[in-house]
Amino acid sequence: MSDTLRIATYNLQKCVGLDMRRRPDRSLQVINALKADIVILQEADKRLPPRPAALPHDILNHHGWHILPFGQVGGSLGWHGNAMLVKGSVTMTDSQKLDLPGLEPRGAICAELETPIGPLRIIGTHLGLIRRYRLMQLSLLTRHMRDKGGMPTVLAGDFNEWGSKAALDAATPGVTFADTGHSFPAPRPIAALDAFALSKGIKVTDTQVHRERPAHIASDHLPVWIDIQRT
Repeated sequence: MSDTLRIATYNLQKCVGLDMRRRPDRSLQVINALKADIVILQEADKRLPPRPAALPHDILNHHGWHILPFGQVGGSLGWHGNAMLVKGSVTMTDSQKLDLPGLEPRGAICAELETPIGPLRIIGTHLGLIRRYRLMQLSLLTRHMRDKGGMPTVLAGDFNEWGSKAALDAATPGVTFADTGHSFPAPRPIAALDAFALSKGIKVTDTQVHRERPAHIASDHLPVWIDIQRT
């Protein structure tokens, strides 16, 4: 059993870079450079129905990524644009799709995994633009974590929260936010929109905002990763 596991989160912006070019190959180059075991993606599908994948399945498979089955009919990678990739010995034992409250259509994906550090639950999401609804969405997700219980959990994604994560404490009892750096906008980051929240039973040993080229232009977000251990 390994001591650490690397989890990354990345808003792909549908693989359209700041140069306005749709370059799935460039997005995949960034993902591979993260050297992560698990990658949570946002905006992984194109906008219009049937919302086909912005990042094609075949190139992911060719590079050794296993796409967890959250996609819809029409070839999408995920649910409400949220997708999850795993590599190596990580395998899924259970999954669930969650609708989130709010004016905008938002959702989350939940996977229970066997990993090199033991059983782990990962929830990936892309929260709303209005704080009132973000708080409602986080309340639902942390309640889901509490109700499911029994397994250390990481909540990851684009939280769309420009201020201090302390503003979210009331909606997230029982979880701790990792101290990650600024990831948005990619050319000159000023906000930590992309984040991780952890339940008891796990701790962060390292974290980094990935700034290597071509991440500075592949999306308007930079990816963020954490290394975690069981406690």
